[in-house]
Amino acid sequence: MEQFMSSRVARRTGVFALAVVLLVNAYLFSQRWPIHLRSTNSSVSSPGDSTSTTALAPTHPISGNVGSATAVPEVLSPVLPSLAKQQSTYLRSLFERLDSVKPDCSGPRLRKDAGGTGYEPVEPRPRPDYISNADDLREPLTKSHEDFVAGIKEISDLPYHSGTRGIVSSAGGDYMPTFISSLRMIRRTGCTLPVEVFLIDWDEYEPYICDVVLPTLNAKCIVLQEMLEDAHILKDEDSVKIEGYQIKPFAMILSSFDTFIWMDSDCIPLYDPEVLLDAEPFTSTGLVTWPDFWQNSASSLYFNISGQPEPSMLERASTESGIVLMSKQKHAQTLALCVYYNYWGPDYYWTLLGQGAYGSGGDKETFVQAASALGADFYAVSEPIADAKYLSSTGDYMFGAMVQADPREDYKLTRQGIWRVLDRGLAKAPSVFFVHASNPKFNAGSDILDLLQFADGEWGRVWAGPDHVTSRFGYDIEKPYWEELMNVTCSLEHAFIAWQHKRGLCESVQKYWNSTIINPDTPLPPFVNETVVHNITSPVASAGKEASSPTPIPPVR
Repeated sequence: MEQFMSSRVARRTGVFALAVVLLVNAYLFSQRWPIHLRSTNSSVSSPGDSTSTTALAPTHPISGNVGSATAVPEVLSPVLPSLAKQQSTYLRSLFERLDSVKPDCSGPRLRKDAGGTGYEPVEPRPRPDYISNADDLREPLTKSHEDFVAGIKEISDLPYHSGTRGIVSSAGGDYMPTFISSLRMIRRTGCTLPVEVFLIDWDEYEPYICDVVLPTLNAKCIVLQEMLEDAHILKDEDSVKIEGYQIKPFAMILSSFDTFIWMDSDCIPLYDPEVLLDAEPFTSTGLVTWPDFWQNSASSLYFNISGQPEPSMLERASTESGIVLMSKQKHAQTLALCVYYNYWGPDYYWTLLGQGAYGSGGDKETFVQAASALGADFYAVSEPIADAKYLSSTGDYMFGAMVQADPREDYKLTRQGIWRVLDRGLAKAPSVFFVHASNPKFNAGSDILDLLQFADGEWGRVWAGPDHVTSRFGYDIEKPYWEELMNVTCSLEHAFIAWQHKRGLCESVQKYWNSTIINPDTPLPPFVNETVVHNITSPVASAGKEASSPTPIPPVR
């Protein structure tokens, strides 16, 4: 134990020392050069123009004077000590239960993958059944599932700050630059909810980003490895058992918020997302999810072992879990079962729930199925997912982003028995509320500019069409997203670990901005359509007015 503690203290001391160095550098820099951002208006005429340094006015003030050394917070503790102690107790209890119900069998084997069959609720289809060793799995998996569900109430109460709200996400490595741009887009909507971003381990921890940049945006980093060590689940020599898609349910269950909005690092809202927490369908169910393109391909074996009747293939599409709304008061047990599905996901449940279908192999189906298995309420948005596309160098439309509807409008329709998923002509389409910008990601260190470049060297937009999708946006959401990408890139080009070997990123993004985004000759898709219901609830979308960028980013040199 002494060796464990000394090693841990040394690691934390090293992180703190690095943070102090960066803070001192930031202070010295602020004393010599006032903090400004490169202007992102039409006055930006050349990539290296040092005269365009107008700071963008914040829409909503963030506590602290950015640029004042005294306003920079100290290295943040993840949570208050009392809550941290409760979380450690809960984690020990949870992991004991998870390990005690390990299925006594090998994993499922597939005769073939379920593939990419789109969701078309027109004619009944048989449920895919590709698990070849179902008979060997049924009894041990049923016992494991029943034992865990029966023991959920024996796990100590799920700790969180009662009555609180927030946004939860995860980002590390290549995802951190994307997350910062997305977070600034969230702030542009007028949303002031606190944000907790989870990192798997200390290798993903970036002192300057976590301790200087994020606090100015009312956000903080939480290291999952530290929480597992505090609960004595990990010894110093152990590696974190949680990785990849598994981090999402653990981040949800360990966040400090009572009610939260989960957003993947590449998801952005078009309006203030907090309004969804005060409206149906969330207020009555406490869990809202959105659909994917594909049919639900959960196996018959899964429904058998979880004690559920097998639903019709027409009932709902598979789930796209980039955005999830959840109340812990209503769904503490749902979250625990979701963690069980993902803890044993790589070996068992991801295959049971997806059978190798496109987009499966992760957490996506575990939220709805956990709620369903426990008989808990949830609302799965019915309005089909749409895809916004970009034009490739060959002139072909390519998949660019997943577009998700306003759940309030969807709920109003379905309560009236109007299901646009069956017939698009029954009612106006709900407005778009979220965009999951998965390909390409808004990250200057990725291949985004290469993908958007035509054969003649000119660039196109990320979301160039189709018209029936972009017209549901209500306004040009892409322009402010590029503005934030440019702010982040030009202020933090040398700060992100993922960009340490990148060069010329700011110059490239500024060149794209000048030649494409503010170029009046760039073709624009329609952003408003009279056949779409538009809820203008955000300063970003206010008529004749565009919300300004949030608090300027503390520069790093």
